[in-house]
Amino acid sequence: MTVTALIVAAGKGERLGGGIPKQYREIGGKPVLRWAVEAMLGHSAVRETVVVIGQGQQDSAAAALHGLDVGQFIEGGAERADSVRAGLDAVSGDAVLVHDAARPFCPPEVIDRLIAPLEFFEGAAPVLPVGDTLARASDRLGEAVDRSGMVRVQTPQAFRLDALRRAYAEWKSEAPTDETTVARAAGLSVAAVAGDPALEKLTTAEDFRRAEEWLAGRLTPRTGMGFDVHAFSGEGPIMLGGIAVPHSRGLAGHSDADVVLHAIVDALLGAAGLGDIGEHFPPSDPQWKGASSDLFLRHAVELLRTKGAIIDHVDCTIIAEEPKVGPHRLAMRQHIAEIAGLRPDQVSIKATTTEGLGFTGRREGIAAQAVASIRMGLFG
Repeated sequence: MTVTALIVAAGKGERLGGGIPKQYREIGGKPVLRWAVEAMLGHSAVRETVVVIGQGQQDSAAAALHGLDVGQFIEGGAERADSVRAGLDAVSGDAVLVHDAARPFCPPEVIDRLIAPLEFFEGAAPVLPVGDTLARASDRLGEAVDRSGMVRVQTPQAFRLDALRRAYAEWKSEAPTDETTVARAAGLSVAAVAGDPALEKLTTAEDFRRAEEWLAGRLTPRTGMGFDVHAFSGEGPIMLGGIAVPHSRGLAGHSDADVVLHAIVDALLGAAGLGDIGEHFPPSDPQWKGASSDLFLRHAVELLRTKGAIIDHVDCTIIAEEPKVGPHRLAMRQHIAEIAGLRPDQVSIKATTTEGLGFTGRREGIAAQAVASIRMGLFG
């Protein structure tokens, strides 16, 4: 069975305020939409992920999902149902997972539970039991509502694609709040599977606060260390932290020999357990000859993001008698922060000498050591 994920992210999020649609607000350093898309992309059963966005949101969506293998962006309509219809017209395959971007954290087990019943049912939805007392209310509490048999319906919801298309073609009522409403009205059989509290929808500022707290409790702090060294050779300038630093001599290396970025890349990769810079950019590969180390840092940052990691801080110490680092320290911090998606105060650059000892003391080259602090662990 080929499964396509259809993520609905066309809302304006006006109830939340702030001028930014909620799907583009950040949680744990990443946009809500990116969390939702990564959850789908990370599941082996999902062949393709398609995102329905609002009018004029192309740039915002592209920035939020930069580097991810998203099939396509579809422009949605005024109502959620219009957006779902537009998405259903664009996707293919046997089954579709329709998911709200405002539910960013989808455990892979939920997707497993949704796909399995499609052999016998035309649809499936995750549900949670209602644990609170229910009552009708206006300005005061009214009659109690029997909660026995009541559930809260979440997304993603799975359907045989042709069946859901037929159901929407028959739907003539007011805008539905989800696809199970449309499916059941058309007489489709929809299985109820166990949902997950992680799938709570983000609507208010308080929801975002709780989501941040929930996320923080599921990420594990990790630390990585990196070290690099290059000898002086040829003519300057020297690349340090992505900045061309004037010097009478250059540094020998297969790429641009930027010891600062190389050390930071190794620290980031080490923190995430993703090997070292030599594995990802072998010196034997001619395509990296003379390459800017900015590419290496961007690659490492994207790898960490695909693993759900949050970079908290990077600290690098340059070990050299020359050149003087102080005049270029701020520019290095700003450059590294921009590439890594950090604030400058999350990047530290220091410099020291070895008091004339060793190869750096003899002015034969430059070394750098770095430490990176990250958090990761959610859903893989």
